[in-house]
Amino acid sequence: MLNTLFSAIYSNTFTIDVYLICTAVSLVLGAIVALTANFRARLSKSFLLALFLIPAIVQTVIMLVNGSVGTGVAVMGAFSLVRFRSVAGSAKEIVSIFLAMAAGLATAMGYLALAVLFVGIICIAMFAASFIRLKDRDDLVRELKITIPEDLNYAHSFDDLFEKYTHSSKLLTVKTSNMGSLYKLIYNVELKNEDDMQSFIDELRCRNGNLEIALLVPAVAEATL
Repeated sequence: MLNTLFSAIYSNTFTIDVYLICTAVSLVLGAIVALTANFRARLSKSFLLALFLIPAIVQTVIMLVNGSVGTGVAVMGAFSLVRFRSVAGSAKEIVSIFLAMAAGLATAMGYLALAVLFVGIICIAMFAASFIRLKDRDDLVRELKITIPEDLNYAHSFDDLFEKYTHSSKLLTVKTSNMGSLYKLIYNVELKNEDDMQSFIDELRCRNGNLEIALLVPAVAEATL
């Protein structure tokens, strides 16, 4: 029963009824992929439209070249002339594009049930992954800004606190302020424990005379492929 369900709905040639059925399934799968990719993300309307239409487009192209070597070579030559000029996509966007293309290939070969099962499994996995929060060491990296009086030797004044609360620290910038009476220091630090930030700041305040201290999350770009 299962073997019959997951077999192709046509062999070498296809009719208009088969094409319409495959296209309808491709559009439905494209909509599922687009909705999954947009879950907990901010994708543009043009990108969502592309995900929606890619399965049907790929399916039509594969159906046209199926069994025809000459047509396949012509289509390959036509696609080789196209240069895609776009910004680098995130890992999730690239996966969504490949998923949409795979869905189109499956429906083009007539394996509609297999295409639905495949897209369903991958989309469920993407939904589940969006709820999983993996702790990365980059989450503990902070930019520390400290204002100190001019009579405080900043070279080693905070070494013991950095050893206590951070895995690593690096002085990035030193700048004078208030007619040279103050120094503004900028460090890049990696905290040992995010819950100790308040204690870390309180002990720093005791060293710098309760002047301004800021502990910021550095701006990082999204990982791309």
